Amino acid sequence: NFLGLARRAGKVVSGQDTLLAAVRSGEIYFLFLASDTGQATAKKFRDKANYYHVALNNSYTKEVLSAAIGSKRTIIGISDLGMANKFKQLTTEKKGE
Repeated sequence: NFLGLARRAGKVVSGQDTLLAAVRSGEIYFLFLASDTGQATAKKFRDKANYYHVALNNSYTKEVLSAAIGSKRTIIGISDLGMANKFKQLTTEKKGE
């Protein structure tokens, strides 16, 4: 799982406050937002992602995202541009199937 690899490489940012600050400062290039996230949180991060031009994927549940990084999380940010581009590519390929 590529998300697990990103975590092991230290390119995963999580935690709502930390993640919001990182998005605002331009350190996040891709966001995973769990499909079963609360409405207020989902709106906040969708709006921030849109405003700061950060790609966002909400195809996975909390359970799937948490299992991928080995820690219970709802929102995960990728801080490496190369990995973010790979996630964008994988997301596009998945939609094209």
